[in-house]
Amino acid sequence: MKNFITGGAGFIGSHLAERLLARGDEVYVLDNLSTGKLENIAHLRKNPNFHFTLGSISEEHLLHPLVEKCDIVYHLAAAVGVRLIIEKPVETIETNILGTEMVLKVANQYKKKVIIASTSEIYGKTAKVPFREDDDSVYGPTTKSRWSYACSKAIDEFLALAYFHEKKLPIVILRLFNTIGPRQTGRYGMVVPTFVQQALLNHPITVFGEGSQSRSFTYVDDVITLMILLAEDPRAEGEVFNIGNGKEITIKDLAWKIKEMAGSSSEIIQVPYDQAYERGFEDMQRRVPDISKVVEYTGYQPQTSLTESLKKIIEYHRQ
Repeated sequence: MKNFITGGAGFIGSHLAERLLARGDEVYVLDNLSTGKLENIAHLRKNPNFHFTLGSISEEHLLHPLVEKCDIVYHLAAAVGVRLIIEKPVETIETNILGTEMVLKVANQYKKKVIIASTSEIYGKTAKVPFREDDDSVYGPTTKSRWSYACSKAIDEFLALAYFHEKKLPIVILRLFNTIGPRQTGRYGMVVPTFVQQALLNHPITVFGEGSQSRSFTYVDDVITLMILLAEDPRAEGEVFNIGNGKEITIKDLAWKIKEMAGSSSEIIQVPYDQAYERGFEDMQRRVPDISKVVEYTGYQPQTSLTESLKKIIEYHRQ
């Protein structure tokens, strides 16, 4: 198959490209390197089946030849990370909404299936857990820029589903829950690489808030497996899927676990949200997916434990 990956030089995109190439597929990547890195795909560029284009998903003239020649589009390009969302809200909204609109518009001209990478942020601050795909979303006020990301990704989902129902464009929406693994950067607020780097340097490990908020982490290899299985299943077209696992851990416990596994002498300190991000910042207390739907469709459950995931990530950062 010929695959087109937007954001393919990013953390998840580079792993997806690697997996597809390993099975003999051809891969075309478009990335503007705003959050992606050339080093993420450096080991792939010698492969004759790998093709990289530097550019943005907003550049329609770049999208047309890439979409036309490929069998499927994996749309992963997006503004990601809480810190980036807070610091650059205009870029977040424009990239997520206008960029996705452009990808869907061009894909529709050639009727190529699009896999949309969405997010667990869609659920907002609802207290009902675990989250089901058909649950309500609860967002904070528009005066809190933190919610602009969730709203922009919700618009992406509405738009993709509109293209499916009105224009018969095959799409699949994947709501990713805290994907972790090698190549992920802590630069934009991702908690695991941040904690690992702090622990290995014996710097203070900074837990925002009280640390009682919990998350469910999924290793990138499991996410890629589910992504490909759903992309190739015609029954998944027009559907929304949670991609993650139901095992949660508090951020404070995560900090202690990483400190212990890294053999670190770091102090664990608490940093108020107002100091870490912005005044009045609102966080989700729990973020746990119900994955029964994706298991029903694929028969696959995440295989990599949190301990094994952290072991691989720590080793990656050590190297």
